[in-house]
Formats: sequence, structure tokens, C-alpha cells
Amino acid sequence: MSTVTALENTTQAAHAKRPIGKIVAISNMSVSVLLDSYDISVRDIIYVVSNGERSYFEINNVNGNIANAIPLSYVYGLSKGLDVYVREGGLRIEYSDEVLGKVFDALGDTIDGTIIAEPHTKNIYEKNLSMAEINIKGDILWTGIKVVDFFAPLQKGFKMGMFGGAGVGKTVLVKELINNVYTGQGSNSVFVGIGERSREGRELFDEMAASDLLSKMSIVFGQMGENPMIRSRAAYSGLTVGEYLRDEKSQDVLVFIDNIYRFLQANSEISAELGNMPIESGYSTSLLTEISEVMERINSTESGSITSFQAVFIPADDMTDFAVNAIMSHMDGQVALSRKIAEKGIYPAVDVFNTTSKLVSVEGVGERHFSLVERAIAHFARYEDLEEIVAVLGIDELSEEDTNIFYRARKLRNYFTQPMFVSEKYTGIPGEFVDIADVLNDVENILSGEFDTLDEGEFYYIGSVKREL
Repeated sequence: MSTVTALENTTQAAHAKRPIGKIVAISNMSVSVLLDSYDISVRDIIYVVSNGERSYFEINNVNGNIANAIPLSYVYGLSKGLDVYVREGGLRIEYSDEVLGKVFDALGDTIDGTIIAEPHTKNIYEKNLSMAEINIKGDILWTGIKVVDFFAPLQKGFKMGMFGGAGVGKTVLVKELINNVYTGQGSNSVFVGIGERSREGRELFDEMAASDLLSKMSIVFGQMGENPMIRSRAAYSGLTVGEYLRDEKSQDVLVFIDNIYRFLQANSEISAELGNMPIESGYSTSLLTEISEVMERINSTESGSITSFQAVFIPADDMTDFAVNAIMSHMDGQVALSRKIAEKGIYPAVDVFNTTSKLVSVEGVGERHFSLVERAIAHFARYEDLEEIVAVLGIDELSEEDTNIFYRARKLRNYFTQPMFVSEKYTGIPGEFVDIADVLNDVENILSGEFDTLDEGEFYYIGSVKREL
């Protein structure tokens, strides 16, 4: 439930005295409304007022003069016979420059204590782009982060999966991407939290404020303890904010979704409560439609783009899970963060073997870049084999070729660490944005033996080799 606001009293005064019907049945996840003669559609928002507070519902289906609706809040204290009203304009969120520096819930209300004096809102289900407006040949979005730009380069409009649990540097990488894209492109970002802990949301808010990044982004939360409808609709609300920055401000926007699996999980909860027959593993029969509807709103145009990083939870580490496969079928690549690598002090802790991008091809990034990626992966793969040999027999037992591969791979591993702008005050090392041309030259020189005389420690937490050595 949410308290009636002065804004809603003003915008809906015309309907306040004209109920459209009454509640005739109510449960935790569904209400039935006996309608008067009123035109109402699926996804319209209705509400009832009880004890001075307003409870919202979204119309799920209409059958004659009976409408079924799903609560957008808990239904405690409600009863049959309550008058039902329509919320003008449906489910809406701010659609102006006021979105920056603020935290919203899925209903479009701010939850950080701020107030928008003159709201300008938009329905979260509206779609702006036609097929003709979508640009599938967007430019490459260089992030200045060496390991990302080299192994998983982004094209504007891409959807990238991000795998990594707590403590592997996911938040630092997210903050650095926000900082670098803003610095390089002058563009803002959107963070969408779906089904995550409120404590983690607070930590993110505080860290963004401390890093002076809060004013460069907008945050939308559907927290873990919220009704599944709120968790589900946070995705649509966040994308609407991203669309404002893309379409009205002509920006190349980064949208972070944590966690997209929770979106499908929330929809499955709703479907189960409504008594719908589930499919494999208890998922909703409309799962494919639901994920497609969200993913199809992440696109590039001639004037701007939405590029998305989406954390994906893997239930029981089962990559064959139906929902995971549905999500990954829409992805253009993935960035995997590894605890094993983080424990070695390598940050960003990117597992290069499980990090991919559709752009890594001769057509996507050019023959030189593609060839260097293949050579680097081959060196890392051989290094893993040699590590076991060295641990047992020692380095002297390796051939000259294997010895070169062993040391060059270690230098390359250290080279892909990077000082971050957002962690300068903790590490004391100035952050660096590294141009992809410098990365390609450095990797080529390491692999060709140009730096064989240098100690591997010289490559640890530097930007470009030519600037440091």
C-alpha cells in the first residue's frame, strides 16, 4: 500500500467520485472486480482506498463485466465491497532530466526522500521504436577497461550477461563502466535492481554517492521483500528511464540489470498464484514472451543507444536451466568474473575463457584484433597446463618455447589488471582509461617477446605499457 499523494489527488480528481466497480473476490495475488459500464483494458491500473491508503492493482484480463487484477502491493486489510477506481495513465515513471540522481520504485515513486516538484511521466509499457528506427550497425562502445575491450568488446545496443557472485569485484566493475562511459561519451546510466536485497541497494546508493557517480545515473529498485509484481515491473520502469536518455537526450546509455533471472522468477510466482499450469521447472508458460518483451526494448538508434549489462543467476549452477537458456539466447556476449582469479589479487577478476562477445570476429573487430585474442587465449590455456608441470618438476624442465609461453602468459595476466578511477582513494593508484589501439600494441609486443627482458611485476596494475615503462 502507498499513501495517497497530493499529485495523484489532483490528476485523478475527475475519477475520485466515479468508481468503475467493486471488489467481489480477493486473494493474496488476485482480485476480481465487478465492473460498471466502463472501458478498461489489460495493464490498466486500478486502485482502492482503505483507511486513508491506496492499494494498486494491474488488470490481468477482462471477461465480460468481470475484471481480474494482480496486486501491486500487499492486500492486508482489504475486503470485498470496496469501490474501485482507475489510475489515470496507468503505471508511469518520471520521463525528464529529473530521473538523474534519484532512486525510484517500480511504481515510479522516489524512495530516496527526494521530491519531484513538477513531474513529467510516461507509461512504462509504451514502446517508441519501429523496425525502421532500429540501428543494428551501431559503433563499438569502447569502455577504456583493457580486459573488457580486448576479450568482450561492446557494440552499442548489445546485451551482455555478467556472471559473478559476491566479493569478486562486480560493483567496482559496474561503477568503472558508469564512470568511463560518462567520461568518454558524456552519457548517463541506469541501474535496475530486481529481487535483490534492500541492504545491497543501500550499499550501492552509498558507494555511488561516495564515488560522485550518483548524479550521472538513475536507480530503479524492486526489492527482494516486495510483491512479485513490483519486482517484475522494475524492469519495465528502468528501461523507460533508459529510453528517455536514449531518445530525448540522444545518449549512449548503459543499463545494468541485477538480476534478470529474478524478473522471470517473479513472473513465475504470479503465474503460479493465478493457478496457471507451469512448464518445465515450474516456470510460467509465457516465459519466452516475457523475456523477449524486455530484451526487445534494448536497442540502438541513429541518435542513441541502450547497451545492457545483465547479471544472471544460475540456479544450482545448471546452465541447462530453461530460464537461463531463454535469457542467454538474447545475449550478445558475456563477462564472467571468477573468485579463483580474484583470490590471486587480479582485478578486474575476469575469466577470459568464459568471456565472449559476438564482435570478436574478423568482421567485427578486424583481423589483427581477432588474431591477438586467439593467440592470447591459446597462451592462457597452455599456461594452465604448464602450471601443473612447474609445480611438480620445476621451471627448468620446460622447453625454451614453453618457458617463453609461461612467462609471457604471466605478464599478459598481470597486464590485464587495471587501476580504476572509482577505487583511486582506496588504492592510491590513479585510474586510467586505456585506448584500444594501445591495448592491441601492448598485447602484440608481449606475445612476440618484445618485453621478455622485463619482470612480470612491471605489468601489474598499469595502464598502457608505453606510458609506464
